[in-house]
Amino acid sequence: MLDPKDITAVILAGGQGRRMRGADKGLLALWGKPLVVHLLERLGPQVGRVLINANRNLERYRQLAPVVPDNDAGYAGPLAGFEAGLFHAPSEWVLFVPCDSPLVPTDLAPRLCAAIRRHDQIAVVDDGTRLHAATALVHQSLLPSLCNYLDGGDRKLQLWYERHQLVPVDFSDQADAFINLNTEETLQQLEQRGQQ
Repeated sequence: MLDPKDITAVILAGGQGRRMRGADKGLLALWGKPLVVHLLERLGPQVGRVLINANRNLERYRQLAPVVPDNDAGYAGPLAGFEAGLFHAPSEWVLFVPCDSPLVPTDLAPRLCAAIRRHDQIAVVDDGTRLHAATALVHQSLLPSLCNYLDGGDRKLQLWYERHQLVPVDFSDQADAFINLNTEETLQQLEQRGQQ
């Protein structure tokens, strides 16, 4: 079985935060700490190394962890973060997690690793209702396929996934852990609910 300590986690913080009025989401505060810090604290004990994919405020992020910017300066979405992470990660397997999901389970990496049988598979979180496509475990051997897809002008994660074998991993027991704080309202609601 794939050992989680042999993988790298990449926190995807490279977006434009359009639904947050252009805010750098990874640096938004929840319970007194930036969202990216919540993820570093949750992912760090699970994996061998954690990187941050970011395209602005790089010095602030570098104070927390090594930073890998997108190769393309045009904010090409999560797949640009996948490309940067797969290119720069020191391990063959890379776990991607969006910066606006600060409550990911403390057993996320082990459970995704346990689901993988071959390097051409992609393990993706299934919360029992839907797939969380940007929370996925991907092998570096898929980088050429991803580069080819991006070079063709496509950006949709799900369309690239259709070219590969997805392995949905059941996290219905922790569905609330994958809350996406992609609006100011959802961030405020979680802030008011109090720390979990």
